[in-house]
Order: sequence, then C-alpha cells, then structure tokens
Amino acid sequence: MLVVSEEVRDALVTGRPVVALESTIIAHGLPRPRNLRVALELEDAVRREGAVPATVAVLDGRPRVGLDEKQLERVAGGDGIRKLGHRDLPLAVATGASGATTVSATALLAARSGVRVFATGGLGGVHRQWTVTQDESADLGLLARTRITVVCAGVKSILDVPATLQRLETLGVAVAGYGTTRFPGFYLSDSGHPVDWTLESPDEVAAVMRAQDALDGPGSALIVANPVPAARQLDPGLHARVLADALQACEAQGVSGQAVTPFLLDHLVRHTDGASLEANLAAVHGNVRLAGRIAAAWART
Repeated sequence: MLVVSEEVRDALVTGRPVVALESTIIAHGLPRPRNLRVALELEDAVRREGAVPATVAVLDGRPRVGLDEKQLERVAGGDGIRKLGHRDLPLAVATGASGATTVSATALLAARSGVRVFATGGLGGVHRQWTVTQDESADLGLLARTRITVVCAGVKSILDVPATLQRLETLGVAVAGYGTTRFPGFYLSDSGHPVDWTLESPDEVAAVMRAQDALDGPGSALIVANPVPAARQLDPGLHARVLADALQACEAQGVSGQAVTPFLLDHLVRHTDGASLEANLAAVHGNVRLAGRIAAAWART
C-alpha cells in the first residue's frame, strides 16, 4: 500500500541519507505557481547537502514517499488535493482520494518507510483558549509515538507556545534548540520561552538519535528547533500588532475548529504585505538544509 520511490528505496537500502518533506506547504501554504518552484527548491536544497529528498503525499489513494516532478506538479496544481492528517489516511486510501500530508501524516508515513529525518516549517500545537475549545493539533500525539527526528522552526506563533511546550513534555517528546537556548517562534527567532537542551552540530543530533535507539524507550520523536535567522525573521513589533488584530478578527467572525489556523496565517500574510510568508520560507529553507546535514551525520553512524 505504501509506495516508496525507487530513488528513496535505493538510498534506504544502501544507507544513504534521506530527508522527508511534507506536501501541505506545496498544496495549501503557498500561491501558485510559486508553490511548485518552492517544492523543487526544497528538494534541490536537500540534494546539495548530499541527501535524497522524499516528499510525501497521497495520490489516488496511494501513500507515496518520494515524488517525481510530474507528481509534484500534480500536488502543486491539481484540483481536489485535500489536506490530510494521519487520521485521514485510511479514508483517503479507501476512497482513492489525493491529498497533501500535514506534519502528522508525513511523520507517520516517513517513519513507516524507514526515513528517520523530517524537515518542516513549524509544528502544530495547543491553540489559544484551550480551556474553552480543547483544540490541540494531532501533530503532538502522533509525535509522542513515532520515532522520527523533526527539524522545525518551533511551533506556529499563532498558538499557545508555553502550553505546547508543556504538552510536549507531558507526552515525553524530546525538544532541543539548535544552536540556541531559546525556543523559536516560527516567524520569530525567539518565542520568548527557553529550551532545556541545546545541540550544536548535526553530529550531536545524530548522537541523540543513537541514544534513543540504544535506550529503547517509548517510541517518540526528537524535535530539533532551528530558529529562523534574526535578519530574516518577521519584525517582532509588527508580528505582535498584526497577530493581535488577527485574533480579534477571528473571534468577531466566529471562525472555529480547523478553519482557525488558515484564517490567522492568511491574515498575517495580507497584513504584513507578505513579510510573514517570506519569514516562513526562510525558516523552511534553513530547516531543510539542516535536516540534510543531520541525515548525512545519521547515515555515517
């Protein structure tokens, strides 16, 4: 049922480094035709680090780890491309649907295929006003039971960051800052909250991965929180103002459930004249490059 591309399969068999990439950013996170250009750029960035890219998606009910250019074009420009979390995968398979995979679905399919390193932008997490809505991303629970290393720029700043960090601790998911003692905030280099652990090199990250396996504890992820460079982050003052306005607009318009995140992210893009999107892309590119180096260090073990 799970289709692994020939290139990815050969890399896994021969011990070459592989990096999984999500497809939601391609189908739902960027405007056309820029989304396809970015998808190709991200795969090229992985290759420049000496690793094989494995973009994940579901096409016609077949989960795929590793896409060719025509399949990437379909994800980027096709009609009816759904957004699939891990809970949606059986439904998509049974009905022959096509969809782009979120963090949770990508992590699950990558781990099932034997890929250990995954790069994304920002994780989902605990939403603001959780005590009222109990809205929490499926990413967290899935990462608590999936042995994969996720390179990300923290969690989306529209979320309740301290509550998300607490939830990750409760779930037993390891979190380390990469070259920083501060937890990044997606568009921002610093969310305002510390991390307990700092890793300084890809080899250190690979050593933690080896230790996870040697200890044979509960299968859970390692989150490597890699901040967007300060020079390319969204201006913190602008971010605070626009986010406050976005939250007010969300409440005033009665937006709820799965519609909250896209509503807030779209508001940020429109009211920062696209600066939030550029910070997002800077973060994703940095994460992909770092993931390639981590995968290479892991392959050397």
